[in-house]
Amino acid sequence: MNFSEKTVLVAGCGVSGIAAAGLLIQNGIRTILYDADQSKDAVQIAENFPKGACPEMVLGKWDAEERQVDIVVLSPGIPTDLPFVEAFRQKNIPVIGEIELAYLFGAGKIIGITGTNGKTTTTALTGQIMKQYFSDVYVVGNIGIPYTGFVKKMSDDTVTVAEISSFQLETIDKFRPDVSAILNITPDHLNRHHTMENYIHAKADIAKNQTKEQVCVLNYDNQLTRELAKQIPARVLFFSRLEELEDGICIKEDAIVYVHNGKTEKICLLSDIQLAGDCNVENVMAAAAMAVSMQVPADVIQKEISQFQAVEHRIEFVEERNGVKYYNDSKGTNPDAAIQGIKAMDRPTVLLAGGYDKKSDYKEWLNACRGKVKALVLIGQTKEKIAKAARECGIENIIEKDTFEEAMQECVSQAECGDAVLLSPACASWGMFDNYEQRGDLFKEYVRTKIV
Repeated sequence: MNFSEKTVLVAGCGVSGIAAAGLLIQNGIRTILYDADQSKDAVQIAENFPKGACPEMVLGKWDAEERQVDIVVLSPGIPTDLPFVEAFRQKNIPVIGEIELAYLFGAGKIIGITGTNGKTTTTALTGQIMKQYFSDVYVVGNIGIPYTGFVKKMSDDTVTVAEISSFQLETIDKFRPDVSAILNITPDHLNRHHTMENYIHAKADIAKNQTKEQVCVLNYDNQLTRELAKQIPARVLFFSRLEELEDGICIKEDAIVYVHNGKTEKICLLSDIQLAGDCNVENVMAAAAMAVSMQVPADVIQKEISQFQAVEHRIEFVEERNGVKYYNDSKGTNPDAAIQGIKAMDRPTVLLAGGYDKKSDYKEWLNACRGKVKALVLIGQTKEKIAKAARECGIENIIEKDTFEEAMQECVSQAECGDAVLLSPACASWGMFDNYEQRGDLFKEYVRTKIV
């Protein structure tokens, strides 16, 4: 895509949009930064750019007749089926995302990681392994660090590890990672993608431009990702926690191993893993699969796995107060992720859940809670919907609260010495919080400062 003498519209003034606009300006490209929210502070936004290098800003309504653009860079929070976006496509104006923009201007090798659950933990661990072996590594993307923010520092020797969401994959075109991974696919974000087929297609797109010389890591235990292997153009490397594979990453006895060319190479002992839950065993296996695909030696992989601690907000142990262990799993923003959270608990659990409604089905998650959850404390838009489903699943001790503070008070009241309190909402945070990080931070602050 040729950006020379073009005018580029960057839609969205969040961290992704600001970073994308910054990259364009650094390359001398005329840039307009736009956000539909006219209440945003233009002066505050301008502070993100060097003096004299701030793009033209438009806040509020976009007037397509007044301003002509040649390319649109869409922030991931903006749905691609909005009339605003469709209007550009009808005029044959290319619409891409921040990931695609970074790829077009970047350099070096790329590891791209997607999946419904486990992306952040796997990305963080993979990044840590890469940093131990390669000299120039960046960990970017949906993990909270814009890819475009580091492009100017990249060279042919750079290794970029990118967490990529389905929203970001909707706006790629040429993006082609050297190693891709689809960790798992379960229903999520159906309010955005509308159908499961659309969601699967978005996830699969991470590998659509790969060649047979490149690698796509897939979860053999997840039926949807296993079936995707038939259409992936890259060489598929499976990992499996449940099956012994003839070629791939799997478990033999007490160790994770890499089976290839008739040989079995030990990666690490299961006891080396410092993370709770089977889901994290799978995350470690996926990271190991990507590492061996990048020719990282097994001893380097083992060392980093043994030192790796839980990612913040993902089954994160906070503190033990009065004999009760508190766990922050605020990143459990869908039922499947929340299943992994409750599975990781080894004691009677008071579960704090609920939030923004993404049109999820909660029954499988709630069935996993039976026999483990002694009290279910609910907040947010979904509390009544979850409460109804919980009763149908045979869960009886259900308490609905209006505020997070009230819910935390109830959790503390319900928990006894020897129990756990788990924040694992199975829902997005929007409506009550800015993001899942804020929700998790408030949980940790309450545990550390308000429980006596």
